[in-house]
Amino acid sequence: MNKTRLEAFSDGVLAIIITIMILEIKVPHGVEFANLKPLIPKFLSYILSFVYVGIYWNNHHYLIHSLTKINGKILWANLHLLFWLSLIPVATGWMGENNFAKASMTLYGVVLLLCSLAYFILQRTIIVNEGENSLLAKVIGRDLKGHTSSVLYIVGIVFSFFNEWISGAAYFAVALLWLIPDKRIEKVFASKD
Repeated sequence: MNKTRLEAFSDGVLAIIITIMILEIKVPHGVEFANLKPLIPKFLSYILSFVYVGIYWNNHHYLIHSLTKINGKILWANLHLLFWLSLIPVATGWMGENNFAKASMTLYGVVLLLCSLAYFILQRTIIVNEGENSLLAKVIGRDLKGHTSSVLYIVGIVFSFFNEWISGAAYFAVALLWLIPDKRIEKVFASKD
């Protein structure tokens, strides 16, 4: 089975997710900059979610690049990840529409946590398929970033019931954690090519 189809389909779904998110931000009526003010929460939630989708797209690229063979388990694990990622526009829209209200922050965190779990499942499925001594297994190592992310998502979800700012800070911290490039990955995959 060829991995090109899997990668193309996943890229298409992620592009649609971003498109749906931006289409939720409606053009304001009026000609004054003050007319943009109601869009600020929507735009901030869009930026955060755009960064998250970008992070998943980037890391998904390396996952698929590491594959030497594909099976049905990988296809289903990938669809599982895409399902949870496809819910990001709903959570993003609700959060931005309601000025980061507690319930919307909870939903956003739950969706992010489930995306993270689905990514972990795909990652593990690929490692099992490729072998514990595979290139991907070596790059992932103990997956400190992945485990830290899950803990921060849970912190964000718990704090969303009490303080939206701490909740938002936890989600933002995860995005920052993943924005820092991991040179090990690029070095390992560059040596493969």
